[in-house]
Amino acid sequence: MSDHIYKIVEVAGSSTESHDDAIRQAIAKAAETIQHMNWYEVKEMRGHISDGKIAHYQVVIRLGFRLD
Repeated sequence: MSDHIYKIVEVAGSSTESHDDAIRQAIAKAAETIQHMNWYEVKEMRGHISDGKIAHYQVVIRLGFRLD
């Protein structure tokens, strides 16, 4: 087994549907340019309230990916 080196980046995702959707959108967008992603960790969760209702869900996630 060879040793692996990982890099960690933070990205923020937003959705009008749910925190889960915000996470999925952030990962999907990051996957367009980042290869070898292995894990994610939710660092922050928050949202925007408008007229007493949730208007947007936002998450900040850390993504770990293996360097070549």
